[in-house]
Amino acid sequence: MEVIILAAVLLLALIMIPFGMPGTLVMFAAALCYKLLVPQGGIGWASVVIVGILMAIAEGLEWTLSARFAKKYGGSRRAGWGAVIGGMVGAFIGVPLPIVGPIIGAFAGAFVGAFVFEYSRGSGGGTATKVAWGALIGRVTAAAVKIAIGLVMAVWLLFAALTSV
Repeated sequence: MEVIILAAVLLLALIMIPFGMPGTLVMFAAALCYKLLVPQGGIGWASVVIVGILMAIAEGLEWTLSARFAKKYGGSRRAGWGAVIGGMVGAFIGVPLPIVGPIIGAFAGAFVGAFVFEYSRGSGGGTATKVAWGALIGRVTAAAVKIAIGLVMAVWLLFAALTSV
């Protein structure tokens, strides 16, 4: 029964990731709770630590890839911050639209944030647009990488839990 609950929580956490929510954090919390509440279960402290490290990597990449891609496409540090802030604001504003709102909002927010911050710096419209496209590509890349890491975390935890059953 515990493994079924763990699987349900991990599935929910995986679904959360593309919506800009902290699904990897939920997975880490699930691993920790499982270890503490089911001490004879297969999830050991090593698994909890490894999942925690993967969570930190995934969250760090999500925060930095939009900014790095904006910079790679010729943007300033200011445009990078615009991409990060715009992505967060866009995800929040997109919440009222069911299912796809936060995803579209995060992507559009990263684009608009990088564009506005770069344009207000004095760059021309062409440069700001190029930088904004870079931020959008970074945000999409970050989402894909975070989903991939989340899948690895989920498989790791389920395998560990099932080995004790």
